[in-house]
Amino acid sequence: MNYATIAGCGAIALWAFLALLSRAAAAIPPLQLTAMAFTVSAVLGLSVVAWRGRLAALRQSRRAWVHGVSGLFGYHALYFAALAWAPPAEANLLNYLWPLLIVLFSGLLLGMRLSLRHLFGALLGVGGCVLLLGGGAGLSAAAAPGYAFALGAALVWALYSVLARRFQGVPTDTVAGFCAVTAVLAAAAHFTVEATIWPDAGALAAAVALGIGPTGAAFFLWDIGMKRGDPRLLGTLAYVTPVASTLLLCAAGFAPLTGVTLAAAALVAAGGLVAARA
Repeated sequence: MNYATIAGCGAIALWAFLALLSRAAAAIPPLQLTAMAFTVSAVLGLSVVAWRGRLAALRQSRRAWVHGVSGLFGYHALYFAALAWAPPAEANLLNYLWPLLIVLFSGLLLGMRLSLRHLFGALLGVGGCVLLLGGGAGLSAAAAPGYAFALGAALVWALYSVLARRFQGVPTDTVAGFCAVTAVLAAAAHFTVEATIWPDAGALAAAVALGIGPTGAAFFLWDIGMKRGDPRLLGTLAYVTPVASTLLLCAAGFAPLTGVTLAAAALVAAGGLVAARA
């Protein structure tokens, strides 16, 4: 496992805290929270880029900017729309098809060889995700728009992740610029459709933590992993995220720890081991 794949694993680890921090900031409207978190990540990211004297790295082609902004803003806009139009369990279940799509797109779009171990490992991850998020869920026609948004979110994030490899000449510093534009677009959408709520100290701290980790450093690490690491392995290991998120929620007292959760964790761990051996 090279350093870039390890960096991608760091992003997966940070995303495990997304649900916990989002739950702590639940009083903030979704688009407002997105704008706040991405503002934090943009300010920190641009500060580091400026300190390194690499602001010129932001001068990239229109294609690079479309790829970056559509990936970050497009995914989050579709994901939050899915949560608004469909039950959370089903929306999450469909959204977490993106790791499997990354594995498949690595072969279809990048020409990487997919072994049976890659595919079997990814399917074990899907099984763990279905077991964790799909228990008792039933798809309904009334929530069809939400399901479409969730599938769209999965497709957008998988394409953003895999196609990043075609932008290897674009430095990771540009992610700071993508975060800044995403913050502006999210703020514009928020003021259009949501009422602004000033958060209390706990929710504000959670929003800042989101901007530092899951919607901040994680994107820089993921960019490195997708451009120079093994997207097949990272796509499989990404199924750790929903399980780890649930375990953290259980540890914080927001959800009960059940045998289903432990069984899902075992399936995901098995999938990761199978894929790693490939």
